[in-house]
Amino acid sequence: MSKRIRKAVFPVAGLGTRFLPATKAVPKEMMTVVDRPALQYVVDEAKAAGIEHFIFVTGRGKEVIENHFDLAFELEATLAARNKTAALEELRAERPAAGTTSFTRQQEPLGLGHAVWCARDIVGDEPFAVLLPDMLMKHTVPCLKSMVDAFEASGGNIVSLEECDPAQTSSYGIVALGKTLGPDVFEVTDMVEKPKPADAPSNFFISGRYILQPRIFELLGTQERGAGGEIQLTDSMLRLASEQDFYGVRFRGTTFDTGTKLGFLKANIAYGSERTDIHPDIVKELRATLGA
Repeated sequence: MSKRIRKAVFPVAGLGTRFLPATKAVPKEMMTVVDRPALQYVVDEAKAAGIEHFIFVTGRGKEVIENHFDLAFELEATLAARNKTAALEELRAERPAAGTTSFTRQQEPLGLGHAVWCARDIVGDEPFAVLLPDMLMKHTVPCLKSMVDAFEASGGNIVSLEECDPAQTSSYGIVALGKTLGPDVFEVTDMVEKPKPADAPSNFFISGRYILQPRIFELLGTQERGAGGEIQLTDSMLRLASEQDFYGVRFRGTTFDTGTKLGFLKANIAYGSERTDIHPDIVKELRATLGA
């Protein structure tokens, strides 16, 4: 019987250079989508999947992330004194319970694989999830919840998959698919980093959510630097796939890459349009701006 997924790693040490000068003082993960940090949506996805321990791999200047998930005594006291009950309850509902968050630093920008490896002692000897904080994945069933359900049925290692235009495979990590195990659950037989369309084994790409066995830490610890001079998670996953089962869960929702300007703006429009308090005004302003 496989151990259940209790812990999730959030690599949040990136510099966010694509959003300078905004990210000079504000971590990109804390930039707001409507009125909540982008990172909060990803943490909420993990909560909905049953995650109990949240591990943030941070860097210099990221202290605000730790503060966000901490008790803000003065703020809560002020809200209580002013009878701002709804705001106070929202803050308390989003604050993780004491002892359920951990923070460790990635002291050098050595890539995603290195960031995951930095969490090894906190994760320990159990399977765990990795959620890329730039990727907001919107669906009625949270992406990680579908993956956890698949893991409970099959064990092994799980990645989330989406389809891309076959002409765009050179922009993604593409997988080869084996047998179908269930609705939107497939065996993964190979992973190819950014293949030319003619060489791609499919048009399914890995899209920012992972469930990995702890063996990955040993492989990352001996992984040579790859693309960009960084320790790539995909390189160690390929080695792991030669030893253990890998599966993919197709995500049928909408993914917003908030690490890009366009993805960030699209996320604000999409999440804002769901809000009954501001939806009519958003539609009105978009029509006025676009002349529709």
